[in-house]
Amino acid sequence: MKAMFYEAFEQAPEIRTLPDPTPTEDGVVIAVGASGLCRSDWHGWMGHDPDIRLPHVPGHELAGRIVATGRGVMRFKVGDRVTVPFVSGCGHCAECHSGNQQVCSNQFQPGFTHWGSFAEYVAIDYADTNLVHLPDTIDDATAASLGCRFATSFRAVADQARTGPGEWIAVHGCGGVGLSAIMIATALGANAIGIDISEEKLAFARECGAVATVNASGVADVAEAVREITKGGAHVSIDGLGHPATCFNSIKNLRRRGRHVQVGLMLGEHATPQIPMAQVIGHELEIYGSHGMQAWRYDAMLSMLSAGKIAPQKLIGRRVSLEEAVPALMALDKAEATGISVITRFS
Repeated sequence: MKAMFYEAFEQAPEIRTLPDPTPTEDGVVIAVGASGLCRSDWHGWMGHDPDIRLPHVPGHELAGRIVATGRGVMRFKVGDRVTVPFVSGCGHCAECHSGNQQVCSNQFQPGFTHWGSFAEYVAIDYADTNLVHLPDTIDDATAASLGCRFATSFRAVADQARTGPGEWIAVHGCGGVGLSAIMIATALGANAIGIDISEEKLAFARECGAVATVNASGVADVAEAVREITKGGAHVSIDGLGHPATCFNSIKNLRRRGRHVQVGLMLGEHATPQIPMAQVIGHELEIYGSHGMQAWRYDAMLSMLSAGKIAPQKLIGRRVSLEEAVPALMALDKAEATGISVITRFS
């Protein structure tokens, strides 16, 4: 198979011909139809993720068709169109039995713990626990865009933050995660505020449903700007970027008993951000993480998609080839493009 491959962190990946994968007893092999490019892939390539063992094939947002199954797979067969959460559970531990596969201590993560989907084929373990059947109405590129940013945002907004109709939600960072959160919050009846330093991204945020926007580079105090718009602070706030400044502002702009959800990764030198802890205590704020979403929760998200309440396909900015994905991966930290890039051509 053709695949993107690197043997050292921070060195330019190459397109190589590598052995085709084979399924484990409880796994499948998927012919990849589309794979999204995500900032998490950049973190992995930089060496920020301790689960990656070199040499490596990145890629974790995927959709495609099953071409081989292990003997123990019961719920899926060759020919099925599927996607998979980027955090998959083992199906056997206490967390998996409680329905929280997204925090499984033995988790399987294509593109991190195992070789990923920047390739013509990818092997997925624990198939019966983690695969999601795709309806024919959802194309591969749209389905791939759900796998990390959109699904993680869905869980962050709907499950972790418990966002309700009429509530104010501040979204810090209008990349793929932030735009997804704005779209989902709007579908749930909330009032979303998009916050970024790019006027182009803020305009896109308004197209995705934001009722207000804040250019963080044009105000003296982002948290105060949000408090002014909301007349007291946001009920919910999301850090979709993963930076000490956005994390701090996301907590600071909450009203009393507000909920902050950290979605953007905080790795490397950003791993221990400053937190306004006096406010957390005095205002009884809630702070949550959101790390992927369980396969069994996809039904709710796919139902909203089928009903036209959310349109993740609007967030796709570029469809690229495997070769074009190499420089795109290396530039993901710059976050200049509007929308997300998806690999749709592999040969």
